[in-house]
Amino acid sequence: MQLTNIIRIKINGFLILLLVISLISNNIFSQNNDEYKIKTVVIDAGHGGKDPGAVCKIGYEKDIVLSIALKLGEYIKENLKDVKVIYTRDTDVFVELHKRAKIANTNKADLFISLHANANESQKPYGSETFVMGLSKTSSNLAVAKKENAVVLKEDDYQAQYDGFDPNSIEGNIIFSLYQNMFLSQSLDFSGRVQTQFRERVGRHDRGVKQANFLVLWKTTMPSVLVEVGFISNPKEAKFLFSEQGQDYIASAIFRAFRDYKESFEKNNKQTYTAITQVAVPNDSVKEKQKETFYSIQLLSSSKQITINNKNFPGLTEVFEKEELGMYKYYCYTITNYKEIKNLQNNVNINFKGAFIVGFDHGKKISAIEVKKKLKN
Repeated sequence: MQLTNIIRIKINGFLILLLVISLISNNIFSQNNDEYKIKTVVIDAGHGGKDPGAVCKIGYEKDIVLSIALKLGEYIKENLKDVKVIYTRDTDVFVELHKRAKIANTNKADLFISLHANANESQKPYGSETFVMGLSKTSSNLAVAKKENAVVLKEDDYQAQYDGFDPNSIEGNIIFSLYQNMFLSQSLDFSGRVQTQFRERVGRHDRGVKQANFLVLWKTTMPSVLVEVGFISNPKEAKFLFSEQGQDYIASAIFRAFRDYKESFEKNNKQTYTAITQVAVPNDSVKEKQKETFYSIQLLSSSKQITINNKNFPGLTEVFEKEELGMYKYYCYTITNYKEIKNLQNNVNINFKGAFIVGFDHGKKISAIEVKKKLKN
């Protein structure tokens, strides 16, 4: 059994070791071994309808990515019968960015793939690159993110939907550093496989795996990537991307990456699932800490109360319950250091799919950003 970390926690005067399991079932209340499998993928063809995306002399980005999305879906349906394929759009229609994420979240997708084509003022750039959610560390990454995020200006009431986000503001894009992808390791794994397929099987120029702040990935609660299949501003590459053969090559490359990612994920997950040994851990009291300001991790919500014990929350300490609007929500940890809670989240969100960082201030639930401001860390 592989373990991601060993955490030492002092409880009632005794130092114990908590073994943090690397991978367990996505649904901790199910004993069905199907839970470790990748069963649903959402394929997002970028742009559409009134939003053409990038434009060149021979066509629109929206048409290229729709064709590739449909081909990719067909490859998956034909070869991986146990996987459900859902499209955010399968025709030339405009779908708002937040609705694309909502489609993935509502259907409890195991992977979200957003397809795009790149463009540049110069005709020289070419090649494929894959992005995961993260801070844009270079001006070129930021430029790509700003271009793709600008579509929100076509949406009604976009500021309310995206918390006042301004796609033309550098500060607005940088603030995404607080919304790092909770599934970064899986997203990077799949992204690397996509780029390998592009490079080794399709002969595309590999521009690498990068991080940038894409709104379409922002609120997804599963591993998510944005694939820029090539530059339609480069005449030679545009010809390839608009061709039937080129689109088929791109789709088949992404399919092989998905097939290999699925196989690796399920193999590793099954080994841990079947070998898991639970460690009995008493629950530490958090009553006193409820009077303070701290970060926590929301694990899940339920319409029914869940017993806080090792069986339901294996390997976790400081688990507590809050009732909100008729729902019971469960949290773990009372941490005042942002880096520390981020490290813990990287372990927790694998075990509890969709777990995310929240904050509390004297018993009142607030955002992690508000805690960050209050604690200044």
